[in-house]
Amino acid sequence: MVDSHNTPARTRPGVVTISTYLLWLFALTQLIGVIIALSTVGTVRRVLDEAYRGTAVNGAQNVADITMFATIGASILLLLLAVALAVLGVFNNRGSNGARITTWIIGGIMVCCTGGGLVSGSAGGGFGGTGQTTGNGPSPEEVQRRLEEALPGWVNPVSTLVAVIGLLSLLAALILLALPKANEFFRKPKQAWEPPVPGAAYPGHPQTSGEPGYPQTPGYPQTPGYPQAPGQPPAPGQPGYPAPGGQPPSSPYGGHQGQPGATPGGEQPGSDRPGPTPPPVS
Repeated sequence: MVDSHNTPARTRPGVVTISTYLLWLFALTQLIGVIIALSTVGTVRRVLDEAYRGTAVNGAQNVADITMFATIGASILLLLLAVALAVLGVFNNRGSNGARITTWIIGGIMVCCTGGGLVSGSAGGGFGGTGQTTGNGPSPEEVQRRLEEALPGWVNPVSTLVAVIGLLSLLAALILLALPKANEFFRKPKQAWEPPVPGAAYPGHPQTSGEPGYPQTPGYPQTPGYPQAPGQPPAPGQPGYPAPGGQPPSSPYGGHQGQPGATPGGEQPGSDRPGPTPPPVS
């Protein structure tokens, strides 16, 4: 196996790139929706305050304030989630499978919120859908009529169009991330095997002496020779052993050291040369 830096780079498929663009489009639609909501929240609060003023509805004095705070809080929360999806799109382009799973989770929540808002608006609820009909309070239809009269005529159509575009772009982005080509891109790549290069060692392989490019291993000290037994020729490498092609060293008694049968005086057994004359007997 080789290091991960030798693994071939993955090619990002077009479906992943398109899904990231769609996530950015969804974040843009949410930003536009937040701007519209914050620009009209003052008018909505005023209309609700006039509609519920002097009624016996439970908590009538707080309807306008509760609606205003709920609108601002929900808009900011949805915007933060949309920004999170836009950031996750960047990590999706890098092949992060964890980012893709997180995108599905947050995207599913946003689909429910955006789709629920569209269904509620198309059903005629709008801002007046939360109105109470008990007591002498105004009906939801009356509150909605007052809001439509007070708000500019482009607010509802533009808000609905932006919400539809955002919902469709988010659904398409989540579907593209689940296609087979996207699955192959987000799957962890396998490390490629390469044959060993002649003369090179594997990573972590112990270095040995004699290999090119590596320091030589210091030699061990020479083992001293054992004492030579009497009459036994010396072993190769020991003192007194003749070098290859040379003559053995001379013995103090004549002849050559290490030759069997050498006697003092240098005579060999069976030689015609007389030995030393013995001293006269007195």
